[in-house]
This record gives sequence, C-alpha cells and structure tokens, in this order.
Amino acid sequence: MNPNDQTPDNTAASTDAASQGAGAPSAEARLAELEAKHAEMADAYLRAKAEAENVRRRADDEMAKARKYAVEGFAESLLPVKDSLEAAIGLPDASREQMLEGVHATLRQLSSALERNKVIEINPPAGTRFDPHQHQAISVVPAEQDPNTVVAVLQKGYLIADRVLRPALVTVSAPR
Repeated sequence: MNPNDQTPDNTAASTDAASQGAGAPSAEARLAELEAKHAEMADAYLRAKAEAENVRRRADDEMAKARKYAVEGFAESLLPVKDSLEAAIGLPDASREQMLEGVHATLRQLSSALERNKVIEINPPAGTRFDPHQHQAISVVPAEQDPNTVVAVLQKGYLIADRVLRPALVTVSAPR
C-alpha cells in the first residue's frame, strides 16, 4: 500500500491528532492547570475566611471594650459634682445662704454633666400637646385649655440621645 493513497477516514483522523497536539493542550496538561487553579482558589478562600474571622473577633473585642468603658466619660463628668457635695458636707458652719448657693452651683454642674452626655430634660410647658412617647399622664383634670394637653408637670422626664430614659409625669386636660 502506498502512503500517498490515504482514504478520507485516515486523513480526518490524522488531522484531529495533529490539531490536538498542535493547538489544544493535552488532557493531563488541562487537568494540571485546573488543579493549580483549584489550589489557588482554595488558598484564597481560606485566607478570606481567616480574615473574616479576624475582623469578626476584632469587632467583638471592640464591642466588649465599648460596653465595659461606655460609662467612663459619664462617670468622669460626675466627679466634680461629687467633689462639690463632699466640700459642702465639709463645711458644717456654713450659713443657709452659703449652703443654698453651693447647692445651686452643684445643680448647675450636674445639669452641665448631663447635657454633655446627651441627657436632655423633658419639661413640657402648660398647653403642650400630650405625647405618650415622652409623657406619662398621672391624672386627667378639667381645664380651660385645649383637651389632651399638658396642664402641669409633676416630675421632669429625661431623654438620652433620642431614647426616653424616664417619661415626664404630667397632668393632662380632660376632653370638654
């Protein structure tokens, strides 16, 4: 048989073999490439997972520290108030006027410390619309003002930031 006498089937088979060897990688080379890529991706995944765990752990630590020391600034602002009260107790011979002046100064210190720490007073003036989110009605009384409005404040309330720490205790006008 003459090598030049190739059948069309033999020509197609030799063309496929040539194209596999020439341009396309072998199955083993492709497998090795995919295994390397898989190892690279697995390593990247493990690194990302470890980093996420580290970030979570650092955030947990920061939250624990924040909870533990959250009151530190507030307590620090109250120390001058305590000092003033101790100084007042240390002056047993103070006159009534001196004692009253000291009490007013101490109250100003306390109010200032509360304001610095975002503790805001709720003290609605008479005629203010009753707000159940900030006020607690103790009684309803007949009054000459609009119904469902504050007549008197029996005890001031307080907000810390925007949250009600204690509602103001109020008397409310009755419906007519």
